[in-house]
Formats: sequence, C-alpha cells, structure tokens
Amino acid sequence: MLQDKDRIFTNIYGRFDKSLKGAMSRGAWDGTKGIIDKGRDWIINEMKASGLRGRGGAGFPTGLKWSFMPKVSDGRPSYLVVNADESEPGTCKDREILRNDPHTLVEGCLIAGFAMGAIAAYIYVRGEFIREREALQRAIDEAYEAGLIGKGNKNGYDFDVYVHHGAGAYICGEETALLESLEGKKGQPRLKPPFPANMGLYGCPTTVNNVESIAVAPTILRRGAAWFSSIGRPNNVGTKLFMLVGHVNTPCTVEEEMGISFRELVEKHGGGIRGGWDNLLAVIPGGASCPVIRGEDMGDAIMDFDGMREKKSSFGTAAVIIMDKSTDIVKAIARLSYFFKHESCGQCTPCREGTGWMWRVMERLVVGQAQKREIDMLLDVTKQVEGHTICALGDAAAWPIQGLIRNFRPEIERRIDEFSRNAHQTQPLMAAE
Repeated sequence: MLQDKDRIFTNIYGRFDKSLKGAMSRGAWDGTKGIIDKGRDWIINEMKASGLRGRGGAGFPTGLKWSFMPKVSDGRPSYLVVNADESEPGTCKDREILRNDPHTLVEGCLIAGFAMGAIAAYIYVRGEFIREREALQRAIDEAYEAGLIGKGNKNGYDFDVYVHHGAGAYICGEETALLESLEGKKGQPRLKPPFPANMGLYGCPTTVNNVESIAVAPTILRRGAAWFSSIGRPNNVGTKLFMLVGHVNTPCTVEEEMGISFRELVEKHGGGIRGGWDNLLAVIPGGASCPVIRGEDMGDAIMDFDGMREKKSSFGTAAVIIMDKSTDIVKAIARLSYFFKHESCGQCTPCREGTGWMWRVMERLVVGQAQKREIDMLLDVTKQVEGHTICALGDAAAWPIQGLIRNFRPEIERRIDEFSRNAHQTQPLMAAE
C-alpha cells in the first residue's frame, strides 16, 4: 500500500493550485538545474537504476530507451516526442496529468530532453482533449515566462516545448504513426528498422515516450533511484497510476504501488465491486487491447507486468475495466472488435481485412447465429492477424477475442445452442403458413 509521502502526482484530482506557483509549492522545479548539472550520463544511469518501465503499455525500460539516442550529434538535431494521444478505451490517466498536474510533464520534458541531447519536445495531444491541451499550454507558457525553459533559461540548457493537437485517430498512439502525423502526413505506422532513435521525426534521432513515463522522471531523480526501485517487486517497480473503470462503486484514477493485489486495489480505492465480489464476471486489466480474464481468477492477482502475464493477459496501461454479471460479455468484446476495425489504418492486409471479418463473426456470436466450428475458425483467424502486421493494432484486435474464447467459450456455445433450438421450434410454424 502506497503512503502519501511516496506519491509523485500530488494534484491528480485538481484540488490544489494548478499554476506554476502551486506546482512549485508542492516540489516541482525544485533543484532542476542541479539535476542537469550532474550531466547526461548520470541522469540516464539513474533512470536505468530506478527500474522505471514505460507507462504507455509496452513496459520497455525507460532509461535504456533514452540511452539509445546518439551521444554525439552527426549534424542532425535530436527530438523528444511525448505521446499524449491517450485513446485506448478504458484509459484515462494521462489526461489527469495534463489537466491537473501539467508541470510534472513540462519539467520532465526538459530533463529527459537534456539527457538525450534533444533540442525540443513535441507533445502530441489526443484530438478530443481540448481542456487538457489548454491546461498544458498554460503550464508551458508559465514555464517560458519564468525562464525555466526556452533560450537562455535558468536551468542552463536551451530547450523548447511545443504542443501538437491530433485529429482524434487511435492509430496515432502508435509511436511511428504519431511521428508521421506530426510531420503532416497520414497517420500510418512505419516499418522498423530504422528505429526512431536513429531516424525519427523529420529523419532525425527521436525518442517517443508516454506522458506518465516523462512526468515521473523529475521526482525519481530528486529522490533517487533507490527510493523508486524499493517500491513494488523486482522488474515491476515504482508507483503507477491505476484506473478503475466500470462496475466498481467508486470509479477513479489513483496512484498506487506496483504489485498491489487486485482485491486490495478495488476494495481500497474502488469501494468494492458493484453488488459484491460474487457479482464479478470479468476483468480487462490494462485497457481494451488486453485479453479478458474471468472474475474468479482475478481476486489475488498481482497488478503488475509479471502478475498479469501469469494470468495470460497483460498489464498495459493499468486501465482496469471491471464487468459485473449484468454485462453481456460476448457483446462487450464484439464492441471492442468494432472499435479496432474502425480504427485500423488499413495499411496491412491482415489487419485491414481481418479486423472487419472478426467483428462480423463476433456480431453473429452475440446472438448465437453461428456454428460451433466457427469458434475455432475465429480463433485461428486471430492467430493469423496477431504478429503479422507492422504495428500492434492487429494484436490489440486479436487478444480480446482470444481471451473471450479461452475463458468464456461455454457462454458462446450456449448462445449457439439456444439460437438453433429457437430456430428449430419456429420452423414447423413457418412451414404451416
């Protein structure tokens, strides 16, 4: 259980002054120059030692990612790009940082930008986030006015921060599609290699990081890597913003320690499951793209990367979507199938054709208008889509369906039986007419 003194985001609910003055009173921008004076190598080594893994879903070690940037410039500028295109259904943590605690991100941009030798940060904000973008822009303007960023600033490293507003495409949350969109092109993922650290924005070395990954960096460097890595369990350390979405009594976004059990997280912050624990049907632990888990398998589940892998799902962004027994689970997964079909950019054939095909089969399974052999055929198609596309959207479309078939196959079969029974009963009547 996380203690208040260990929280990084002290204004996540917007209860206090959001301005620069308010942020500074809570410890932001404290000794930033001192951190920069310790040099690039010290910052990157400290971030590696902290054990921070990317908070955008993939969980790649942040310090290691920063270290991929070239140490010596070959004449091209380097860039930091912050992914604030938070579009995964169920995920709503980055918007709280932008809305209520934006100075953590602005300071993080400066420090991370310095560590990787970048000349500027571009923060790519999701198209639907209007108020969030305004709050972030206010924070950036304040930082410029106070001489904390920009040319000749007090912190001793010239650095600019720009906000770019997206047009509301989920695919632009994929880092290379985000770069394409930022360059003014169609938001479609790029083939890798070359990787962004070598050839990213405008063909220059670039690192793309999630909002939360950048926003926690200043506090980690102030308090030390040992403090951060002491929270949680090995390979899954630190604090994390969890989102409790759906059928809990008090849905919320809350900062907790990695490795908290699902039961404790829900009891302490979610006010328990709606209708009690016996009413829990299913949980999607990390945003819409993660495989669904049966409710009875979740009670003592450990909420971190390894804990969710043990449950044959993934930790993702820690957007915990909770469904009670009033949920039509097949219909819920069919709805997600529609989302991924709608948001596919259409560049890869397996994804372009497969997402639509899977959704149409799912729509039939909702009412049971199918044959049982189609369940395995659908599973087979998800395997043909998964791992055969340029980006992970194909995987994201396949995994919820795989989780559904793995955990709720009897429910799908029951609907097929019921539909065929009803069709059987009505046939003689129609013949009599």
